[in-house]
Amino acid sequence: MIDKLSAVESRYEQIGIELTRPETVSDTATFTKLMKEHSELSPIVEKYREYKKACEDEKEALEILGGANLDKEFKELAEEELADAKERIEKTNDELKILLLPKDPNDSKNVIVEIRAGAGGEESALFAGSLFRMYSMYAQAHNFSIDITNANETELGGYKEISFMIEGNGAYSRFKYESGVHRVQRVPDTETQGRVHTSTVTVAVLPEADDVEVDINPADLKIDTFRSSGAGGQHINKTSSAIRVTHIPSGMVVECQDERSQFKNKDKALRVLKARLFDVAKKEHDDLIASDRRSQVGTGDRSERIRTYNFPQGRLTDHRIGLTLYRLESVMNGDIDEIIDALITFYRAEALKEQANNQT
Repeated sequence: MIDKLSAVESRYEQIGIELTRPETVSDTATFTKLMKEHSELSPIVEKYREYKKACEDEKEALEILGGANLDKEFKELAEEELADAKERIEKTNDELKILLLPKDPNDSKNVIVEIRAGAGGEESALFAGSLFRMYSMYAQAHNFSIDITNANETELGGYKEISFMIEGNGAYSRFKYESGVHRVQRVPDTETQGRVHTSTVTVAVLPEADDVEVDINPADLKIDTFRSSGAGGQHINKTSSAIRVTHIPSGMVVECQDERSQFKNKDKALRVLKARLFDVAKKEHDDLIASDRRSQVGTGDRSERIRTYNFPQGRLTDHRIGLTLYRLESVMNGDIDEIIDALITFYRAEALKEQANNQT
């Protein structure tokens, strides 16, 4: 690990020199690429330097304690310094192991989230709307922007399905563990006898694909226009600005009707299509190079129930990590950092275990 960290520090210092050169500054693409790499290496290098300083402090303390004729007070001071240095070495060593874990290359990307009502009829559609509101409030609190690409609204204000983009650095790293089946247990507004109903909603989280990652042949696309539809009222578009894009080789269909401009709807639909195709290719790649367990870590299995929202008890349970919280109201208002952080910690620990097993 030390050799690897030393190489990272050397590369970091080399990039720092490159960034000061006029020819680098004048080349926007190279400068941007190097700045990004410099930024990614910075936390590793800073932590490594903390580790080296702690090792130096430990060495100095040991040298002092190995000297002759130490007075009691000075010896106690050196022993305290030694204990502190050892504690810092252990702490920074653990932190460096996490920082050196292979990073998900998609973590910094924007995401496309698709929420669909499942079992439970209108109640499921209403909960799909509740999840959209939860994610919207979370995104707003973290300075991410949200842009709806397609929405199929019901008469009661729920959604049969809604797709939206979340844009901002690191969006995928925060939302990627939301993929899966979300189960809700609550008394619907339409329930006259106060019975608790169980419904499900599926969530898919796709990293937005770069143009270089997904190349779509225009000849493989069938593009249709139609009039926007919805629950009614002022949201109905009277012109044929909605877009339906069919990717003929895969059979994938993407609709976008949120914008009044055909051009904007087409652009959004193509971004969603690229993300879906990229997601399929990514999963095929993961299946080829990794075990089933490793494939699930970092993506989440969409076919399995991942979370239950129990409204009568004010309880949320994430079944993947056994986390239970009794503050459902704040969660539904977008306060989900505790859940996301717990998931990240869990899957990092799993990755560390797997790394240790591979080394043995």
